[in-house]
Amino acid sequence: MRPSGRQLDQMRPITIETGFTRHAEGSCLIKAGDTHVLCTATIEDRVPPFIKGTGLGWVTAEYGMLPRATNTRMRREAASGKQGGRTVEIQRLIGRALRAGVDRVALGERQITVDCDVLQADGGTRCASITGGWVALRLAVNKLLKAGDITSDPLVDPVAAVSCGIYAGQPVLDLDYPEDSEAGVDGNFIMTGSGKLIEVQMSAEGSVFTRDQMNTLLDLAVKGTGELVAAQQAACA
Repeated sequence: MRPSGRQLDQMRPITIETGFTRHAEGSCLIKAGDTHVLCTATIEDRVPPFIKGTGLGWVTAEYGMLPRATNTRMRREAASGKQGGRTVEIQRLIGRALRAGVDRVALGERQITVDCDVLQADGGTRCASITGGWVALRLAVNKLLKAGDITSDPLVDPVAAVSCGIYAGQPVLDLDYPEDSEAGVDGNFIMTGSGKLIEVQMSAEGSVFTRDQMNTLLDLAVKGTGELVAAQQAACA
């Protein structure tokens, strides 16, 4: 039995509230159980120097956690003068994941920055950030299309992410914090709406795993990301 009482292949309840902030071109609040992330997308008529003049667009991301997103207060990274290694790794992951679903030629020479701020954490914050980040990106691109700033849709496929792992010897979908903190194997799966893999992060936290177990976790991830993509599309309809 999972601590939450969920079935092995059962996701946490997912809600996505769009238009959560007033000023951003795209925004949503995504809730995956008790993990809540605010995602905003900002359009800028500039690109990084390394692609300037190429006609290509760019999608990047920033990630952070509020001091009381967890059960004890974390010091703000700004107070220490630099981002932690975990933060840098996660925001690079979010940017890579979202760019995989973008036709950068169709986007044109502009940048969209997706900010993911964790309001409350209960496991799977990077996955919720990617899933919600795509919704914010979708809404921002819709504004470009409506204004006629671009003529074809640069978002070629939705992008969503979910965690899977081996908990108490059983393969489980969408780990919350009690499971994530004790999982023998922990993985994050990032996929497109058409079922293609973008990135897989898997590690043996307490025990090694077999090829068959990895395949089982992948099957769970396909199920989970399918449900997430359906929630994304419903939110953006």
